[in-house]
Amino acid sequence: MNEQPLVSVLMTTYNREKYLAEAIESVLASTYKNFELIIVDDRSKDRTVEIAREYMSKDERIQVYVNVENLGDYPNRNMAASYAKGKYIKYVDADDMIYPHGLEVLVTMMEKFPEAGWGLCSLKQGVSRLFPFQLTPKEAYEYHYFGPGLFVRAPLSSIIKKEVFDSVHGFKPIKMAGDYEMWHRLAQKFPVVLMPQGIIWWRQHDQQEMNSYRDFIKVYERLKINFLLDPLCPLTKEQSQQVIKNTRILLKKQLLKGIIKFNPARIKDNFIKLKEY
Repeated sequence: MNEQPLVSVLMTTYNREKYLAEAIESVLASTYKNFELIIVDDRSKDRTVEIAREYMSKDERIQVYVNVENLGDYPNRNMAASYAKGKYIKYVDADDMIYPHGLEVLVTMMEKFPEAGWGLCSLKQGVSRLFPFQLTPKEAYEYHYFGPGLFVRAPLSSIIKKEVFDSVHGFKPIKMAGDYEMWHRLAQKFPVVLMPQGIIWWRQHDQQEMNSYRDFIKVYERLKINFLLDPLCPLTKEQSQQVIKNTRILLKKQLLKGIIKFNPARIKDNFIKLKEY
């Protein structure tokens, strides 16, 4: 009997014929063997599905699904998770790769902390302790807002217990920020394990959606304010006020430098929230 916990590797695809084979091969090369690879295509117009099905015909651990209609990034990630049977879910995007030791390292580190609900890797080395280590919800928020930063990580850097993912109902469809929002929600309730670099590899190329979306700052700052005002925020009121004060200063600087576009209604709404706190 295989005593290793099953890991569901989730690969969402949309027009990724150029990179898909390398992504799949990287998963199949894993030293950790007890996994399933679930590929969910979002109505690609190229050979993506054909390539995925070729691999499925050769390895019984691979399952390929094609959506009835195009869902978009985060809804498709949720769809992929709905097929998962593993204790853990691990996203490996169709244009990225995971190192051969990656799954084994992630699972081994997660299993050291039974109370943790999720983990993030690819983090800068800490000066006071070795990876892996666990943070409580309050410590996670402090690590992000008063330390090196934590929540600006793509799904590729995460590993999540399936039951925990289901309990928070997955990602919300927030363009380019669904992961940032998700980590805040997970950190409100569940301890997180921090893990080092050298586990996954993120590809940079011209076809990435982020290259055509330049509204990051407005979206991130708005989400930040909402979570700091949320009654479930694990920070003290004094800590939240300090972050909000810093956010107010940053927003003003960004407006002056033209980093964010001037939108009177949006800016007024943000500052009303800041003032009311």
